[in-house]
Amino acid sequence: METEKTTRKAYSPIKVYCLPSEREVIADNARAAGKSLSNFLLNVGQGYRVQGITDYERVRELARINGDLGRLGGLLKLWLTDDVRTAAFGAETIHRLLERIEATQAEMAEVMKSIVRPRAS
Repeated sequence: METEKTTRKAYSPIKVYCLPSEREVIADNARAAGKSLSNFLLNVGQGYRVQGITDYERVRELARINGDLGRLGGLLKLWLTDDVRTAAFGAETIHRLLERIEATQAEMAEVMKSIVRPRAS
């Protein structure tokens, strides 16, 4: 194993012959992962699973949805504790709130599925 200060540029590259369309697909995948073409191929070639930056965007989306759930849950908690700010809430309002919580949970489940089982290209 080489030392940390050893650079790869001192060694010979591996050539990969591919069609322009194949190179474009590989370059797109590297960009989606936030990596250079060389770094992307090096990681894939060594058997690493490359995490795309879109995964991080999905995690941010989950955090936003989780915040929505927290706010909705807070409203429900206020109503259940007979807080004066929610005294005007009727049964219909609470039912709509619960429906909104369920819809938000379903949205979160869909985002989680898209992370765990990415769409086939």
